[in-house]
Amino acid sequence: MSIIINLDVMMAKRKMSLNRLSELTNITLSNLSIFKQGKIKAVRLSTLDAICKALDCQPGDIFEYQPSNT
Repeated sequence: MSIIINLDVMMAKRKMSLNRLSELTNITLSNLSIFKQGKIKAVRLSTLDAICKALDCQPGDIFEYQPSNT
């Protein structure tokens, strides 16, 4: 996939655990784990909004585009 998800990078920069992010966003641990692993197929804007608020970041800090070589 050409979209890289850097949620783990932003969490590390903010020294925030998955449990704490779940508490702040009211998003389940399992859903955040799937997001963090890059296994999501879609993301709701309300979810992205909650994550960006909790991590004090922009959506571009979480998502990165890398063209595939195919």
